[in-house]
Parts: sequence; C-alpha cells; structure tokens
Amino acid sequence: MARRFHRKDRLSALNEINVTPLIDLAFALLIIFMITTPLLEQTIEVDLPVESSSTQAVERELFQSVSVDQQGRYFWGERAVSPAQLADLLDGFAQQEDPPVLSIRADAALPYQRVITLIDMIKQCELSKISLDTKVD
Repeated sequence: MARRFHRKDRLSALNEINVTPLIDLAFALLIIFMITTPLLEQTIEVDLPVESSSTQAVERELFQSVSVDQQGRYFWGERAVSPAQLADLLDGFAQQEDPPVLSIRADAALPYQRVITLIDMIKQCELSKISLDTKVD
C-alpha cells in the first residue's frame, strides 16, 4: 500500500512546526561565537612572532593569558604585574586541581631570553600545559 503525503483539508492549520531552520541558525551562531570569542580576549598590544602555517590541531580549553610587551613588562590577563607578583600568581595557579592552559604572548621584538625566563618561572611551579601564541601569515 502506497503512503499518501497530502492533507485532506488544505485550509486547516498545521499542528507541527518545522524546527530545521532554527537549528541551522543556532549552529551558525555557535560557530560565529566560537570564532570571535578568542579574538575579543586579546587586548594587550603585542606584536606576535609569525608562524609559517597553522597545522596543529586546536582544542578548546580554558586558558590564562600571560603577556610580555616590548618593554619586558609582564601582564596577567590584562593586569600589569611585577616578576615577584607573577611568581606568586603562578604558585597559586599551580595549586589548582586542574589548572587551565597558560597562554604565553610575547612581543616579536622581545629578546628570546625574556621568554625563556618566563618559561623557567612556569616550570619551577611545575606547570606543564602552556601555549605559545603566534600570528599566522
């Protein structure tokens, strides 16, 4: 027996709502917010070094930004901190059960030793989840 897809009374109201366009809209908005959120969090003016290509798999995790500007000043998120304050913040950060990723943002004109000094401070606190931010060509 063949199935019929036409309604008997064409003038009656539909009792079902087609939610497919709403789901498409929700996914489109989700993708837009996933792309724009990391861009909004980069507020310290730092000239990042250039990476040749973006071939690494990117996982979405929580992170804490540590920045070093061209003058060598440290920033914890958006707040300027001294090296001693940064060491204290890293110690407190290491006490967390599952600390987020530390995102290191250093100016491209900064001497390499300043970045190594920062990484040494992080290693002394036994933190191992770090990310070095770069900009892509």
